[in-house]
Amino acid sequence: MPMEVMEHVRTFLDDHMLLAFLCQGSVLGVEVDVTGRSCNSRLITEEDTKDNGKPAKTEDGRFLRWRIYTLKVPKVEGGTNLSIKFSWSQKLLYQDGQFSLIIPFSFPTCVTPAGKKIPKKEKIRLNVNSGTGTEILCKATSHLLKELRRQVGKLGFLYEAEVQTWSRADFNFSYTVSSNNIFGGVLMQSPSVHDFDQREMFCFYLFPGSNISGKVFRKEVVFIVDISRSMRGRPLENTKDAVLAALLNLNTQDSFNIIAFNGDTCLFSSTMVLATKEEVGNATQWINTNFTAEGGTNILNPLSQAMTSSAFLPLLYVLKMFSDDHKLLNSQSALSQAIEMLTKTSFSMPLIFLITDGAVEDERHICNVVEGHLRNRSPICPRICTFGIGSYCNHYFLQMLAQIGRGYYDAAYDADSIAFHMQRLFTKASSVILANITIETLEHLDSLELFPFHIPDLSSGSPLIISGRYHGEFPESLKASGSLADMSNFMIDLKIQKAKEIPLDRVFARRQINLLTVQAWLSESRQLEDKIAKMSMQTGFPSEYTRMILLVTDKGKQASESVMLQEKMVDSIGQKIILLGTLGIGFGDLTATSENLPSGVEEPKPPEGTDVIFKAATNCCAMVADRICCMCFIQACSKLNNQCAIAFTQLCSALTCFGCMDCCCELCVSCG
Repeated sequence: MPMEVMEHVRTFLDDHMLLAFLCQGSVLGVEVDVTGRSCNSRLITEEDTKDNGKPAKTEDGRFLRWRIYTLKVPKVEGGTNLSIKFSWSQKLLYQDGQFSLIIPFSFPTCVTPAGKKIPKKEKIRLNVNSGTGTEILCKATSHLLKELRRQVGKLGFLYEAEVQTWSRADFNFSYTVSSNNIFGGVLMQSPSVHDFDQREMFCFYLFPGSNISGKVFRKEVVFIVDISRSMRGRPLENTKDAVLAALLNLNTQDSFNIIAFNGDTCLFSSTMVLATKEEVGNATQWINTNFTAEGGTNILNPLSQAMTSSAFLPLLYVLKMFSDDHKLLNSQSALSQAIEMLTKTSFSMPLIFLITDGAVEDERHICNVVEGHLRNRSPICPRICTFGIGSYCNHYFLQMLAQIGRGYYDAAYDADSIAFHMQRLFTKASSVILANITIETLEHLDSLELFPFHIPDLSSGSPLIISGRYHGEFPESLKASGSLADMSNFMIDLKIQKAKEIPLDRVFARRQINLLTVQAWLSESRQLEDKIAKMSMQTGFPSEYTRMILLVTDKGKQASESVMLQEKMVDSIGQKIILLGTLGIGFGDLTATSENLPSGVEEPKPPEGTDVIFKAATNCCAMVADRICCMCFIQACSKLNNQCAIAFTQLCSALTCFGCMDCCCELCVSCG
């Protein structure tokens, strides 16, 4: 899944670290130095984890919430100083032609030790390398940056300050790569001697440019929305809001329709309708009436006879394949005819948005059938865009469908982010300015692997970046071509450069691991799984076929085995392993889907027993903490005289005893 970048880090008395995430990216590792001991994270293969004999317990490394990952550092005593280092990789945000970098840089007051006068110095070093060789224009920054160097395509900045209090604002930096029209290039790099894959690397990119007004394709959009009982509550409500927002963003010359499905199918209209104000209003009323989470997950009757003369026939068959009765459409000839009808449109971009929270059977066969029917269609095949909600749907299946359909994929793992991610997906897919993109002369290479294997369209809402590996003699010049919105042909020369300062293998590691996992799932290839595991361990990016471990090393004496969970001896100097919970998203849950369980967007429950302890221990403290600053309270206590301090200590001890008794009572009631 997508993982996200750390926003805050807090340590609790129970020796847990909590990482809250903000922007899309991947956590690469953690290093913790405690007095006399160090902890370092590593990645190992799933095969190596079997040596431990038992799986990791949930509390050994888990998502407390979908945006909060908790990691237990064993045996941290009160008053101990911890040195914590996190490494992560994150995507830059792109909107309105600007790249934005957001890094957590706000510190709560409670992280400052009480009674200690320590120097407070903040330092940020920022290096920007666009890789394009074109001018970079700095647009905005949250902190006062000093420019250290400026070259074409490269910038260097430094922020350094002595402060009275730690920063309360996250670090923000945005810039643009100057160009009015579409431009692109190719970056090339040779692998390091330590790379297990010795093929040459390259990266192809296209930027939309700023002069794109009025050049997007006219759209024919169909929303296929899952309204089964598992979508009840906030998932369906937020999905409804996102679809309504997407309808309002359509142009009047665009056309649309909506299909809602559970056990039955409900259509907004028997034909495509123009996105006029009146029709959008009618669609709003229809959505409010029909988007009700109810019914089972089985299709009652085949839909092959429904609306046979309608342009929606292909969508109904596609819908049938995605339905929760897990039965694949048998009449492939009818499906072929249906998709043929949809591909006869010209001067428009046919878009299918599938929104679901469930897994289905025969997913691999569905992918093969859809690919067979979309192959070699012209002028523009229907673009399939997929959106997964929660943890029960197979996100790799949805990604494969999007790749086959040359569309886009996105997901929301919590209900609150559904509207944002869905709107981002629709904006990207509905603002295509260049379609059917091809790169000439690459067919002469001895071997070629592209990520993704089908080149998507270029959208005004996002640059297009394709990475790959090859064997052979790379051509000295390349051309990219595609179709514009008026169906005229567009061609551009690509400048080829050596990427000397950009580690292409690490920059694209997360993306390539994800795309290879999609292929490994489809082909069920053990060879691909092994390749992904090697790539994961080499680059430090987690995968479905690797697990993260925590290496705990005693610097003076061997660590006590009583505090280790899921551990084994590594060597004779006191180094041990804690096996952490998986960071993967899995491959869907057919059982949960068939039972219509809620879509998995709710916050996961804490480990067994800890919810009772947490509630019992925090009911009173939470109310006090909301009204009293912890730092001020501690500093005030340090000013008390001895007699008052003794009396206060006795009072706290008495209250602690009552609190422990209350906690024990609740635990006994819960266990009994």
